[in-house]
Amino acid sequence: MNLSGRRGLAITAVACAAGAALVLIAATRSWQDVVTARPAPLAPTVEHRTGADIAPWLPALGVVALAGAGALFATRAAARLVVGILLLLSGAGVVVAALLTLGDGAGVAWPLLCVLGGLLVLGAGAVTVRAGRSWPGMGARYERPAAPAKRPDRPVSQAELWDALDRGEDPTERGDGRDRGKGPTS
Repeated sequence: MNLSGRRGLAITAVACAAGAALVLIAATRSWQDVVTARPAPLAPTVEHRTGADIAPWLPALGVVALAGAGALFATRAAARLVVGILLLLSGAGVVVAALLTLGDGAGVAWPLLCVLGGLLVLGAGAVTVRAGRSWPGMGARYERPAAPAKRPDRPVSQAELWDALDRGEDPTERGDGRDRGKGPTS
C-alpha cells in the first residue's frame, strides 16, 4: 500500500488515534482482582486493579500517542520525523508495559488489547519515520502573513491609520527607529 500524500497521512493519523484510544480504554479497565482474606465472620475483600494501577505510565503513553496523531497534521519535515520517533517510542513502551503485566496475575484480554493499541501506535510511528517527509503540511492560511513592504514616510490619513490597525500593523512605527511626529529618539 502506498502511504505517501494526503491519504497516507490520514490513514497513519487515524491508525495512531485508534491505537491510542485502545490503550486508554484498556488501561482503565480492571486487569487484576486482589482478594484479601479477613478473619471469620468477615467476608474477604476484593480490590479491582486497573491497567493504570499496575503500570501507571500506560495512560501517559496513550495520551502522548493521541497528541502525536494530531501533531502529524501540524508538522513538516524534521519536526514530523521527531513526532514519528516519539510515536515509535511510546508504542514500544506500551507494548513492553502491557506484556510485563501478564506475568503478574493480570487477566489476558485487556493487556492484549493494550498490546494491540501499542502495535498500532508503533506502526504509525514507523510509517511516519519512513514516509512522513512526503506528506503535505498545513496550508499557508495558518501561517503568519509576510511583513508588508515599508512605505515612504508621508502624511497618513485617518483611514490609512485604521486600515493599518486592521491589518495588525503598528501605524506609529516608521521602520527607522523613530516614531511618527516625535522626531529622532536619543
